[in-house]
Amino acid sequence: MKTEKRKLLSLLLSFLMLFSFSACGDEGVTKSMGSSDDTWAVYWYLCASDLESNYGCATADLEEMLEVQLPENVNVVIQTGGTSFWQNDLMDATKLQRWLYNSEGLQLIEELDNANMGDAETLYDFLSFADSNYPADKVAVTFWNHGGGSVNGAAFDENYDFDSLDLSELYAAFDGVWFADEENPPLELVGFDTCLMATIDVATAFQGFSKYLVASEEVEPGNGWLYSGWLGALAENPGMDGADLGVAICDTYYAGCEAVGTEEQVTLSLTDLSKLDTLLEAYEAFGQEALVAAAEDPGFFAEFGRVANQSENYGGNTREQGYTNMVDLGHLARQTAEMLPSAQGVCDALEECVLYRVGGVYRSQATGLSCYYSFNGDMDDFRGYLNVGQSDAFRYLYTLGLIGKLDEDGKEYLSALDVQTVPEIASLVDMGWDGALLKMDDKGTAILELGPKANDILAGIGFSLFYVDEESDTMLLLGTDNDMDADWEKGIFYDNFRGVWGAIDGNLVYMELSCGDKDYSLYTVPILLNGEEYNLQVVYDFTTGEWSILGASKGLDSNGMASKELRMLEEGDVITTIWKIASFSGDDDFEMYTVDEITVTADTSFGEVPLFDGSYAMVFEMWDAMGNCAYSDAVTFDCTNGEIMTTIYEYE
Repeated sequence: MKTEKRKLLSLLLSFLMLFSFSACGDEGVTKSMGSSDDTWAVYWYLCASDLESNYGCATADLEEMLEVQLPENVNVVIQTGGTSFWQNDLMDATKLQRWLYNSEGLQLIEELDNANMGDAETLYDFLSFADSNYPADKVAVTFWNHGGGSVNGAAFDENYDFDSLDLSELYAAFDGVWFADEENPPLELVGFDTCLMATIDVATAFQGFSKYLVASEEVEPGNGWLYSGWLGALAENPGMDGADLGVAICDTYYAGCEAVGTEEQVTLSLTDLSKLDTLLEAYEAFGQEALVAAAEDPGFFAEFGRVANQSENYGGNTREQGYTNMVDLGHLARQTAEMLPSAQGVCDALEECVLYRVGGVYRSQATGLSCYYSFNGDMDDFRGYLNVGQSDAFRYLYTLGLIGKLDEDGKEYLSALDVQTVPEIASLVDMGWDGALLKMDDKGTAILELGPKANDILAGIGFSLFYVDEESDTMLLLGTDNDMDADWEKGIFYDNFRGVWGAIDGNLVYMELSCGDKDYSLYTVPILLNGEEYNLQVVYDFTTGEWSILGASKGLDSNGMASKELRMLEEGDVITTIWKIASFSGDDDFEMYTVDEITVTADTSFGEVPLFDGSYAMVFEMWDAMGNCAYSDAVTFDCTNGEIMTTIYEYE
């Protein structure tokens, strides 16, 4: 994590600070901008959080900034805080500090009592201070921290229970400083060096305030933006506009990720907010058509849910990693175009609105902006979305799908679409499919027959694999997958299990499918890495037929904060594999269970290996668009020397 540079930071900063105090004294704040059209200011809201206290990521990016010699007409105004500990000798975690970096170096210009950087008032105070004291012809506002998507926002303050700025707070702070003007926005660019903030809702929050938005749909790795790269580009060409700067941020970010090997899942996009109205109109029309379709056929929710589950999603969206409930807007629309013709308008508008994007090979479906879809049916998260979602139609669509009814405003909205009745929404709760019989044919294929009604109920189906040891009265859950064939019209489902499972250096692991595409499938594998909980990110590439380890991350915490730390494995690391264990005879819940210890070498790899000898069980898991789940009865089989042996032949 740029440790070599960090060793030099204290000496360099100390020198610069001695210079700055002698030059500025205690007055601190002075206006230094000229009137040239080429003057630039970057207002950097650096909420360092645990990314600094644990990993020194903020210090590393400050080091990158200090590599750039700025010209006289470029200022960077920084507010630091939000962390319990700085991994350098100058920043003080007990205070909010304001800094100026310009052609004369880094200068401490103001210190304040500590305050919550996840509060709108704190952001407003900084933006007002920067705008009043360091105005420029062209201004960019950038955020540094964790991100949590449309619902949870950004800037999670470690000192205040990881409170964050939601979209309403971000809007309020900006609105207190600048007048929103869609014809002539006051800012050139708003950027998020955070996770998950390239969403249609985030873009709408800054419409009228900024010409451009730069943000990532996916979780960012810990290296984040390359400050020496994009600030260096601005230093060389202060005549650039926000679009040019956005391209520089994207290109240098991807180059920086390539340099440290974290590029395979990254995304970053540049959105022209002046063209957002067309996208918002198309998105609303898309939602209206979906709402009418759902009112005419309640089975629409299941079909739409299956499309969402097959679309590129961000932040994991598994039980182990947590649920961000963010899905790529363009991929969702593209895959829905046959059932909802208005979806094509969304795709067309995105192409106009998203000017530029970069992305890794395992984020090939990213179109630049994501949107909300509730993968898990969590009502607290959904209520958060209702407060920030920018489409009336989608808010009512998801309300109907998750709650099963609309309030009077929703009914009035539906009536304006010439729909007078609200249908009853069937769910898994009504079907009695828990414990549904699984059959097994003479080839060892497990088969579930639900009938045509499944097409109107199920948003997805997969299977869970268990190792069973009756003598010791234990069951081990090995994980989940969706390697299945489905006849949706008849409601018949077949597994494609081949008797192999994922393993690290030959050691079987627990694994969950997090995202599937025609070219690759992404899985999450819970592990202990040197005794600390992580989720290993692995991918199976269908084009090459190979597995790869992409790194290890923390997932979401209880505040909806996405981990920005993608930890690459290093030789000498100790991985402890984790399975889930429960008694075979009882009703106890599965608990985490450590199994094997693996010391990472240069040859450590992930791959498939045959199951070890013993008895196994398979259960099909079904889920609907409301997040309800049902589980079939189990089928059992034995495995010996990699061969599956069945003794049940119930299916003809």
